[in-house]
Amino acid sequence: MGTLVRTVCSLFLLLQVLTEPAENSDFYLAGDYLLGGLFTLHANVKGTVHLNFLQVPKCKEYEMKVLGYNLMQAMRFAVEEINNQSSLLPGVLLGYEMVDVCYTSNNVQPVLYFLAQDYLLPIQEDYSHYVPRVVAVIGPENSESVMTVANFLSLLLLPQITYSAISDQLRDKQRFPALLRTMPSADHHVEAIAQLMLHFGWNWIVVLVSSDDYGRDNGQRLNERLAGRDICIAFQEALPTPQPNQVMTADERERLGAIVDKLQQSTARVVVVFSPDLALHNFFREVLRRNFTGAVWIASESWAIDPVLHNFTELHRTGTFLGVTTKSVPIPGFSEFRVRRWQAGPPPGRSNRGSTCNQECDDCFNTTESFNTILTLSGERVVYSVYAAVYAMAHALHSLLGCGDTGCTKEVVYPWKLLKEVWKVNFTLLGHQIFFDQQGDMPMPLEIIQWQWDLSQSPFQSVASYYPMQRQLKDIHDISWHTPNNTVPMSMCSKQCQSGQRKKPVGVHPCCFECIDCLPGTFLNQAADEYDCQPCPSNKWSHRKDTSCFKRRLAFLEWHEAPTIIVALLAALGFLSTLAILVIFWRHFQTPMVRSAGGPMCFLMLMPLLLAYMVVPVYVGPPTVSTCLCRQTLFPVCFTICISCITVRSFQIVCIFKMASRLPRAYSYWAHYHGPYVSVAFITALKVAIVVGNLLTTSPSPTTRADPDDPQIMILSCNPNFRGGLLFSTGLDLALSVVGFSFAYTGKELPTNYNEAKFITLSMTIYFTSSVSLCTFMSVYSGVLVTIMDLSVTVLNLLAISLGYFGPKCYMILFYPERNTQAYFNTMIQGYTMRKD
Repeated sequence: MGTLVRTVCSLFLLLQVLTEPAENSDFYLAGDYLLGGLFTLHANVKGTVHLNFLQVPKCKEYEMKVLGYNLMQAMRFAVEEINNQSSLLPGVLLGYEMVDVCYTSNNVQPVLYFLAQDYLLPIQEDYSHYVPRVVAVIGPENSESVMTVANFLSLLLLPQITYSAISDQLRDKQRFPALLRTMPSADHHVEAIAQLMLHFGWNWIVVLVSSDDYGRDNGQRLNERLAGRDICIAFQEALPTPQPNQVMTADERERLGAIVDKLQQSTARVVVVFSPDLALHNFFREVLRRNFTGAVWIASESWAIDPVLHNFTELHRTGTFLGVTTKSVPIPGFSEFRVRRWQAGPPPGRSNRGSTCNQECDDCFNTTESFNTILTLSGERVVYSVYAAVYAMAHALHSLLGCGDTGCTKEVVYPWKLLKEVWKVNFTLLGHQIFFDQQGDMPMPLEIIQWQWDLSQSPFQSVASYYPMQRQLKDIHDISWHTPNNTVPMSMCSKQCQSGQRKKPVGVHPCCFECIDCLPGTFLNQAADEYDCQPCPSNKWSHRKDTSCFKRRLAFLEWHEAPTIIVALLAALGFLSTLAILVIFWRHFQTPMVRSAGGPMCFLMLMPLLLAYMVVPVYVGPPTVSTCLCRQTLFPVCFTICISCITVRSFQIVCIFKMASRLPRAYSYWAHYHGPYVSVAFITALKVAIVVGNLLTTSPSPTTRADPDDPQIMILSCNPNFRGGLLFSTGLDLALSVVGFSFAYTGKELPTNYNEAKFITLSMTIYFTSSVSLCTFMSVYSGVLVTIMDLSVTVLNLLAISLGYFGPKCYMILFYPERNTQAYFNTMIQGYTMRKD
């Protein structure tokens, strides 16, 4: 243990010599409570640096970082402003001590120095009452350095507020309980970039990252964020790490040349770059040398407002520069504070005692002065993060010290007590609310800025705002695109498909696809699936390239159509003529003409005929259960009764003249037992059985089906499955018509007044021909045409019976009454008998 203690003590004795602040230095201000500041005044790209054992890197040999010096001045300005106020820390002098952390290893020595007390850090079991050199630390800048410092400070719960590091790892309060920041996390920066690309429809991008943790982590985070956003990365490349002296080696030039060649060959025109600023100098020189233009460069916060890169005025030829950075908050008096030392000249002579390379900045004044215009016009964006961090510590001290209007207690400040108060701060600073969320982040709005090279205005003009609380990009303004006619640049692997076109993937990227029209009967529901067209429901249809389906037009037989009107007129004519025949037959019921036509059986035929004519209207209009039931039951039975009566009547005439004499007994049975009516009843019963069986197997409910000739039409009809039963039912009628025709043909030589063969033959021939034609037509066609054909054939068959069979008899009754006498009929029978003999 003794050896370890001596080693630690020796280390801090060394630190005392190395880090004692120089006199007349901007790095130190004495005070009752000191704040530690870690700023990058000189920057080294994170390459391989060969350090000798225990040798501190000489920061002044690295590249001067203008923004780092500007941020250090912001801390000085904030401390002096607080000291000059009487309300925040009355009677308390706030001091600071700052260190230039130009390289990763430079963070270890300053943080040990800040934790030490009288240059010693004792080894204790309990540091609850230990008082370090500083009460809090502001900084450092990048995430890697912040993690190094936070691992030390968290041991003593010494409050630390970083103003620029955005890594999401820093939100882990288990690892970094004492760390807070005045900058939104990387998650919000990446989200702002993703929403910007979505707003402008860019889905084909290139990502360039630096070869360090910052580039890799943020590149991976952007990949994850874009995975579900329909934005594809054409390729991602890691930029080579330049030498600390920025001299471009042959390998670096070759690598940069290959990356620029790849950019020129790619169709992607949006390039997102996650990299420290120094790693981009050689890259953009190569971009300018190869004359690569027409790109949209999206800068991460690490270089979005870098004045040195902006000073490459030739960059305006390469395209449009956009970046993500913190919201611009002008700080009154800061610009004058920053230049007052320049106006007064360089600082007085430095004392060599205690001055080291991490607390000297010989060229800072002159270098920063040359960028003063850009720094002033840029709106002091990140400066506000440092300014707010200092004020947050001051408000925490105000609460911890119990400050009133006249003074504070000036008690000993233990780090863990101050940390509790820092978490509680909530105040307004220059119009913005300062507080920390559960992850220790201050939800400060971000801005999308555009680089401008007209120094009469801000070099970093705000074009949109992103609000972390709502996670939403808003207030998007017009952007001056470096394109002809100021049109928004296109960066898409494939042009957006037109409405009603599905995407057919091409290659491995979902953003690369072909556009295929959705066929008729299908539609594209983009919310559900952009790659497949969905079929329309059975009652709907769509045209080619439709995004929704429309209801198919229902087709059925309507009254205003010409065929319907013609058939209706014929049916009305048939009904009236049949009604007239019924009246005529009723009035001449006892005459020989009516008795020869069948007598009472004539009325058995005429009544179903009238009923059948009355069923004709059920064929017109939208089918219902009742109308379909009438079509499938009432009309077939009525028609069968008529056909069976005609068949029995033709058989009866043949029996009277040809079979009665030859088979007298059979004829006596036929006449005695009312053979005609029994036959009609039997046939009718058979027909009823067929119809009932058909109803039991097939529902009479109407159905819809697509018209094969026009899919936009849905045919509304009675159940098409009834067709099989209809054919079977029609077969009975056809058989009866053939039998009736045969008997009629057999009796063609009967007496004239009894010879009905030619009328029955005509009726049966019409019925047989029309029925066979209808069955054939129904087997080939479907739709409304079948309905009108069915109705036409029905009316034609009814007319054939009513006019073809009964018409001639009415004609004889009305116009040849002399032939409607018993004497005339007896004369005709005698003449027939004499000829047969």
